[in-house]
Amino acid sequence: MATFSKTILSGSTDGKAIKVTGTSTAAPVTVHTASTIVATLHEIWIYANNTSGTDVKLTLEWGTATAADGNIEYTVKAENGLYLIIPGLLLKGNATALTVKAFAGTADVILLTGYVNVIA
Repeated sequence: MATFSKTILSGSTDGKAIKVTGTSTAAPVTVHTASTIVATLHEIWIYANNTSGTDVKLTLEWGTATAADGNIEYTVKAENGLYLIIPGLLLKGNATALTVKAFAGTADVILLTGYVNVIA
């Protein structure tokens, strides 16, 4: 029988928001690193908010840094609360852990929060 445990995003300190500092794929911030155990799934939930006065494009590199193959893009509205960006999508354990990384059109204004349900 599978076990479930809820945990914070690995890129977070004590569950606090992760500031997206990079503005290109050359300098993304790591949001979460999945498992190296093949039988483990990470169900990932990510919310974003934008503290600037203008809308900002957010790009998440989902499991790969190869442009377009794993990119998830979302324009986060200015000063308008939390937006659900990743609604429980899964990353499967891999010998080389898959990662979720982020960059935005403007540095230091997008904050990411969320959690992971680890299913083993």
